[in-house]
Amino acid sequence: MKAPVVDTGERRPRRLVDALVPHSQRRDPATVADRLDLDGGDTRAKRSAFWVMLVLAGVIAVCGVVTDSTATVIGAMIIAPLSTPILGIGLGIVVGDRSAILRSVGYVLGGIVVVVALGLLVTLVLPATTGVAGNSQVTGRTAPGVGDLVAAFATGFAGAIALTRRDLGDILPGIAIAISLVPPLGVVGVCLGVGQPALAAGALLLFGSNAVALVVAATVVFSAVGYGARARAVRGTAGARRRRSTTLVALVAVLVVAVPMVANSVQALLADLWLRQAGAAAQEWVEGVDDAVVEDVSWLGQDLVVEVRSPGELPDIAPLVDQVDSLVPWEPRVIVVHTVGERVEP
Repeated sequence: MKAPVVDTGERRPRRLVDALVPHSQRRDPATVADRLDLDGGDTRAKRSAFWVMLVLAGVIAVCGVVTDSTATVIGAMIIAPLSTPILGIGLGIVVGDRSAILRSVGYVLGGIVVVVALGLLVTLVLPATTGVAGNSQVTGRTAPGVGDLVAAFATGFAGAIALTRRDLGDILPGIAIAISLVPPLGVVGVCLGVGQPALAAGALLLFGSNAVALVVAATVVFSAVGYGARARAVRGTAGARRRRSTTLVALVAVLVVAVPMVANSVQALLADLWLRQAGAAAQEWVEGVDDAVVEDVSWLGQDLVVEVRSPGELPDIAPLVDQVDSLVPWEPRVIVVHTVGERVEP
């Protein structure tokens, strides 16, 4: 005999979106629009809050980059409001509000100019920033790869889902840290100020990938929860054409940021391979020298730096240079740093 089925009154999620954003916790479109549209509602308060916090976040981020302080940079990430207009672009795409899209784009472009200008200003005020291009806050943001792009999309989806759910508001600071918008722009300004346009381009690519990921993720999530359904029904065929053009633009944007990031990842893998091979060549080069130790082999830009500790003279560097040239396509300059020392036995 089968046990009777008891109706608990709970509905199982029928779709993935219902599991990710349950109806019981779903924010209505008007509430989300009010949070993301800086020109709606109390406009004066929203604008002042955005610009004040953006300038302060930019100052904090640039100072964190200059002083190579991770904690300071994280503080800038938490208070930076730049994700608001970026997510607003996604909402404008979903509801078909072209004016809202343009306004949000304007805020994003204005924010980019402000933070980059702050970075440039710091390089003029603080002469000590001339060597800042070698610190970890810069190097970690100037060569983004595929891993950064995947993380950006995952964070973008997390942010969009958290925005549409009433019960996930407390995770937004963590999302702000993960998506990192203002610090890369600060790095762009600092690198331009110290004459490193290539590094600045890498940091700008990181910002662009994060911004594109936010827009794409917001568009997908907001569409999935039905925010644009009514607007699409009103627009009819014209709306369908607009959706297709928007999808095409989104795909192009993803490709624009994905191609150089894939190239960066491939280059990093090859550089690591060549570094290991060059390290083996350096070990072979000092084999005949008593007590000689290759302490480190690393890249310094396009140059190869070999650090060797030895109590005596090192052999002729020409064989090592020839071996490295046969391994690395661009034939890098080989710099040998020789530390003279002796081995003391107890």
